[in-house]
Amino acid sequence: MLQIQAIRENTDKVIQALNKRGFQSDEIIPKILDLDASRRETQTELDQVLAESNQLSESIGKLFKSGKASEAEPLKAKSGELKEKSKELNEKLHEIAGELENLLYQVPNTPNEIVPEGKTPEENEVVFSKGEIPSLHAGAKPHWELASDYDLIDFELGVKISGAGFPVYKGKGARLQRALINFFLDQNIAAGYAEVQPPHLINEASGYGTGQLPDKEGQMYHVTGDDLYLIPTAEVPVTNILRDSLLKEEELPIAMTAYTPCFRREAGSYGADVRGLNRLHQFDKVEIVRVEKPENSYQALDQMVEHVKTILEALDLPYRILRLCAGDMGFTSALTYDFEVYSAAQNRWLEISSVSNFETFQSNRLKLRYKSKDGKKALAHTLNGSALALPRVLAALLENHQHEDGIHIPTALQAYTHFSKID
Repeated sequence: MLQIQAIRENTDKVIQALNKRGFQSDEIIPKILDLDASRRETQTELDQVLAESNQLSESIGKLFKSGKASEAEPLKAKSGELKEKSKELNEKLHEIAGELENLLYQVPNTPNEIVPEGKTPEENEVVFSKGEIPSLHAGAKPHWELASDYDLIDFELGVKISGAGFPVYKGKGARLQRALINFFLDQNIAAGYAEVQPPHLINEASGYGTGQLPDKEGQMYHVTGDDLYLIPTAEVPVTNILRDSLLKEEELPIAMTAYTPCFRREAGSYGADVRGLNRLHQFDKVEIVRVEKPENSYQALDQMVEHVKTILEALDLPYRILRLCAGDMGFTSALTYDFEVYSAAQNRWLEISSVSNFETFQSNRLKLRYKSKDGKKALAHTLNGSALALPRVLAALLENHQHEDGIHIPTALQAYTHFSKID
């Protein structure tokens, strides 16, 4: 959530930044400013009433102590009127604050200055690429056919049990899945991220805290009986660990990693783009989350990008990094880098990670602050990234490492799979 002070003091800059996203802010920002002005005026009036009421209470007390109770009666009547007035102002203030907050929840984050102009994925900037695209042997297959041939994943069985988008991993497919999870976690832990194991369901406050609500309410599975949501990513419960926290400056940075299943209702198009593992309703992902002082957050973002690079290089997968344009970024992000691996069998790039800096957008919702050594309080910056999302990594591994004699397992994974080849 944008800070109201930033909107008030830099209105034109905020509107310009939101317009860069393609967000129509010409109506909502003036409404926010009007409500903010009304809120401040009401607060000032309430403060004056409370101050006058306190003065009257002192005067009444002194009169009673000096035996002048009769003189206190008119003041008592005035005090009653002020109390009624303060009650009305409190109710008005609460109503305005609620309306203001609801409007602020509808406004996305402002993009960083280096975020490129653009509205579609085609306008994202490729900022880095590495690895050679493999030349596959004649008869090479996409991962959904390999999964069937080697009995690694049963998509039809998943349909029977749950529906489309819920695959069943079997045999070496299940072991490879588990190996990737453990490999990613170990790489993250070695890089300084503390492992946590969070809940897989969240309450409404957690969804609002990281920005999934109200923006993505229709994309999450909602357990209506208990008013809980299945998590779309580990970012949500892990970041909410620090909701309503006042940290000491020396506690920062905080770096955490977690493995969780992820659940998303999002509907996709038909065809090869969503076949097999390309788009699922339930999938596994290992996440990294950081909480930083504002002056260090973009250096931390660069470090997160470099870390994800090392993981992909260990898996011997060709990849590229894109800086997302303003119109393609998520609602909460100030700057996002997407990682894509090349699928040789599908002849296309597959997104497998997003690494983002949210600046104060989430921490303002979360009330996540830190106190500096001089006693000043400030909002922290939050960041997160996939390290990594498994489905498309697994798809690329199967497709890019297939040979006529079977699927070769990258050396870095063999200590986790306990096999070097699927044949």
